[in-house]
Amino acid sequence: MNKTFRLKIVQSFAKMKALMRGRRLSIKEQALFAKRLAFLVKAGVPLLESLKMMRLQTQSASKMFLLDRLITDVSSGQLLAASLERFRNRFGDFAVNLIRVGESSGILDQNLNYLADELKKKQALRRKVVGALVYPIFITVATLSLTILLTVYIFPKVLPIFKSLNVGLPFSTRALIFASAFLRAEGIWLLLGLLVLGLAAWILWKRAPRFRFLADRLTLRIPLAGRIVRSYNMTNFCRTLGLLLKSGVHIVEAVSITADATPNSVYKRELHVIAKNVSKGERISKYLDRYPHLFPDVLGQMVSIGERTGTLSETLLYLSELHEGEVDDFTKSMSGSLEPILMIFMGLIVGFVAVSVIAPIYEITQNIHP
Repeated sequence: MNKTFRLKIVQSFAKMKALMRGRRLSIKEQALFAKRLAFLVKAGVPLLESLKMMRLQTQSASKMFLLDRLITDVSSGQLLAASLERFRNRFGDFAVNLIRVGESSGILDQNLNYLADELKKKQALRRKVVGALVYPIFITVATLSLTILLTVYIFPKVLPIFKSLNVGLPFSTRALIFASAFLRAEGIWLLLGLLVLGLAAWILWKRAPRFRFLADRLTLRIPLAGRIVRSYNMTNFCRTLGLLLKSGVHIVEAVSITADATPNSVYKRELHVIAKNVSKGERISKYLDRYPHLFPDVLGQMVSIGERTGTLSETLLYLSELHEGEVDDFTKSMSGSLEPILMIFMGLIVGFVAVSVIAPIYEITQNIHP
């Protein structure tokens, strides 16, 4: 009995460790890990002791598991980057390669600071984009919810009055009656169908590269959203590639890592082509100039100057700040641009429902004679 109980404990612990191993750290957690380790290494604390100190200060079970593995590997003589290879799904190629170059060149604390700053800026940039989308999504959901409430629950309560009177109903009222009857009879199936459709689209986006590529390409063609997506990807491209080159990564490897770290599949494919062309001796700027709809003209021109003067990393970091400023401007103006459109959209829908209810009442009062 005691042996069986111990076996169950061991199996449960193994399952828990497997779950912890697969858990991906958030951008904030990765940035904190890199920043804390950079502080300790810069202060002269040996790497192994730094990891042990971080392990004592950690409360999260998944981080404990991560640090335990790092401590075991480093204490046996492995490099930190080689140990992090086991957790590539948590940190990504960008972080692993920055740490690898830092260890080999003796600037680990500097590269860890680069990594922490990059992750912090990436998180801030993502928050700006998400924050710009919250308001229009909230207004749209609130409008549709109010319309469904009026159509499904409020309108049917006054519908018997219209049916009891022998008057012709306007088109808007008849359309609202049809929509109300349809939603009351088939609303559950419609909702389930939308949920299944959304789930299928999410699975295809995750599992089908071709579908994801088409969705990303379609997003780039949406007037306002496309500009934000392009500037967002340009910011990530310039900053990631600039930091990799600045930390000493070879240009072909740096472009390949940048491609893998790019979320948009359209840009990911183009960057892999750039890496292949650069390995054959072609300049990056030459390829960028061929696709002005994906890469702005100023990007190709500035990259060309950076390649000729040997300051490509500094040029790319400057361009990343430039495009980040564009994203900031777009997100700030997005709410102002969409607000009147959303107000008109909300007014039209609510107004249609109101007119559909009021018009028959007006017809009834017109036919009443003293």
